Amino acid sequence: MELRFTTRASDSAWIDTVWTCTSDRVDEMTSVATPCWGLVFWQRDGRSYAAVSGPETATGTAPVPEGATFVGIEFAVGTSLRLVPTPALVDGGAELPDVGRRTFRLDGGRWETPGSDDAEALVERLVRAGVVVRDPLVTETLRGGRPPASPRTLERRFRAATGLTRGAVRQIDRARRAAVLLAAGGPPADAVTTFGYVDEPHLARALRRYVGRTAGELRAGAGGAIALDPAQRVTS
Repeated sequence: MELRFTTRASDSAWIDTVWTCTSDRVDEMTSVATPCWGLVFWQRDGRSYAAVSGPETATGTAPVPEGATFVGIEFAVGTSLRLVPTPALVDGGAELPDVGRRTFRLDGGRWETPGSDDAEALVERLVRAGVVVRDPLVTETLRGGRPPASPRTLERRFRAATGLTRGAVRQIDRARRAAVLLAAGGPPADAVTTFGYVDEPHLARALRRYVGRTAGELRAGAGGAIALDPAQRVTS
């Protein structure tokens, strides 16, 4: 039983990560909370599929089509689909209709299904067509800027763009990064220090809520299939 994930960063300001996955004798996995929405493409038994995935506020269990190969694009926080506000996608998503062998339909247009190496080209086309948009105020805030707006306005715009509070995005993000460090063999004490947890019990609660694994399970690779790439590069 195996779920093989690979994840890479992107030089596109519109993309958080691009990932691929293959499943072998796996029918379900532990999903990991994420502040990002995404596009997911997969093939199984000669058929092609595509879906929009939303931000996830907690861990859960998700079905996995056995023998499938996936390509996923996780979009940067603050971006959204023109026709579907990101808050409407939180803890949900939708499979896209009319998916062909090499193309899919989105926002009234037909687009070429990407591989992992040309995800940026697809996103660039979607941005140029206005299918994917973003709130510049939220983007500036995430980059550490101080836009001329009140804290209340910033929080309202942040929620409207992402479906989440800024605090929730920070908590999910650091739990994910701590999980990757632990899955790569790092000790819990390092995760506490690197990602600013008060102590190991606080780390344990965050992992239970957002990742669905204990630190020991992550380090041992125990607990079954999980949507996490241990080789993913993490920073503090």
